[in-house]
Amino acid sequence: MAMESSLLFGVYSQMKLALQGGDPGSGRPKLQIVVPSAAVGGALISFVLCPAELIKCRLQVQEKDNRQLKKHPQRYAGPLDCALQTLRNEKVQGLFRGGLTTFLRESIGNAVFFSTYELTRYHMLSIISVHAKVNPQMDSQSSQFVNYSSKIVIEAGVGVVSGGLAGIAFWSTILPLDVAKTRIQTAPDINASRNPIYTIRMIYRELGFRGLYAGLGPTLVRAFPANAAAIVTWEFTANLLGVKR
Repeated sequence: MAMESSLLFGVYSQMKLALQGGDPGSGRPKLQIVVPSAAVGGALISFVLCPAELIKCRLQVQEKDNRQLKKHPQRYAGPLDCALQTLRNEKVQGLFRGGLTTFLRESIGNAVFFSTYELTRYHMLSIISVHAKVNPQMDSQSSQFVNYSSKIVIEAGVGVVSGGLAGIAFWSTILPLDVAKTRIQTAPDINASRNPIYTIRMIYRELGFRGLYAGLGPTLVRAFPANAAAIVTWEFTANLLGVKR
């Protein structure tokens, strides 16, 4: 997660800055800049996420009561053992099983994520700015410290809401791809199809629309606080380091 977040936010902010000609800008977000910047960042982190998530998923779904594994109830002893067995049985390409699905999930999902974040943040700050002009007393504090503290609280609040909503938008959009990715990565047959479209169609045929959104509730409950924390931390760290974004 540390490597993923570092790559994603770093690539997104720097590519967006480059496409804007080095000027971070303060106007309405331009989706023709936000979308490709986010998609490229998402595409890059998919190469980190795919093997990590393959190991995680296989450890989570390993069968403890499989009849063929009576002597060894757990197929994998841990993450390292899972990685080594995968390399031994499926070679390097085995670690990247589900790579295309992960690539699509992260590129599409992060385009939605950052578009939602940027637009929500822009509109919230615009509303706050208009309200401040209507109520000048908000900006007439006698202490600069109070003004500075208020600014931090407002920016944190905006970050929480915009980040949380962006996380919900992300998972609401790409959960079918995530469900397909998990099925591809945990399939017992190593020769099973890796085609995400085919897998999504099979899930829909077996379980219907609800099958494609299995686990949506817990995912959304996690998505809001997790992404709110990520956005607030990113914004605070960037401001602390004086990094343009």
